[in-house]
Amino acid sequence: MNRYLTIHIPETSAPAPVSHFLRTQAGLTKKQISQAKFRPGGVQKNGQQCRVTETAYPGDQITVCLETNDVDSAQLESAPAPQFLPELEILYEDQDILAVNKPAGIVTHPSGSHYSDSLSNQVAAYFRSKGESTKVRSIGRLDKETSGILLFARNQTAAARLQKQRESGISEKTYLAAVSGSMPEDTDGAFHRITTPLAPDPKTRLKMVISPDGSLPGSKPAETLYSVLKSTAPDSRISASLVMLRLKTGRTHQIRVHMASIHHPVAGDPVYGPHNCITSLHGQCLHAKTLGFVHPITGEYLRFDSDLPDYFTHFLATLRRKNP
Repeated sequence: MNRYLTIHIPETSAPAPVSHFLRTQAGLTKKQISQAKFRPGGVQKNGQQCRVTETAYPGDQITVCLETNDVDSAQLESAPAPQFLPELEILYEDQDILAVNKPAGIVTHPSGSHYSDSLSNQVAAYFRSKGESTKVRSIGRLDKETSGILLFARNQTAAARLQKQRESGISEKTYLAAVSGSMPEDTDGAFHRITTPLAPDPKTRLKMVISPDGSLPGSKPAETLYSVLKSTAPDSRISASLVMLRLKTGRTHQIRVHMASIHHPVAGDPVYGPHNCITSLHGQCLHAKTLGFVHPITGEYLRFDSDLPDYFTHFLATLRRKNP
């Protein structure tokens, strides 16, 4: 369906071109304003189509079409509905955003051997089932074996604003991870910082490695914050810790590589901790637990929480029994 945004010019505003208010109040870019002019309804002032160069006065009402229902993603639309994936778990939905709880074992975007069985394919199929052909726009991504909250924008304006929040650090996402090894608990809620740069592994294309001096090809700054919530006793049969993490950057496999670099790889991670990591699990114990952000259209602050996968919960219960 078409998505329209209406703004009201405050009585305290000075007269100015319609484009001025679309930029300052609606937050649209020059490109977005230009695109809106050619959509159904285009840009209207007080219910009448207008040019963006026309003057708007205090008390005027401006309506702009943000997106039309003929926008789609050809790659996703052409793929069959992924019948064999788990049912889409929707945490929140409105006409601008969709928040889902991604299970482990599913890639976020179509690629190579996962052309039609990605989460984006599943979201596209969900939109089609509602008679919509909304383009699929994920805000960030999660690794295949990482579970948790993932946000999708349902129009271009929402996507641009959410991405800006993500890049500027306004949005807040916290992860929970069970890691190998007993770590001192942070009873005061303090966070520790890992700032080692990351780079693609020169030997294995699909892996990342730390680049302590930033000299490896493709090195990029990376910053991870973690706080230890609970640990088993050092002499427990299973030595592990539960940590809360926050990302200041969003590099590929960042949490997994950073935690492995301090000798506490994520439990269930067969890639970065095969020798001293807990691998007798049915999944990787890394979960995007909470997400907070400002709604891109209404300005309301939203915060979502997602349930841990069963295998993660059962593993934590085992740790509690080992260290009551």
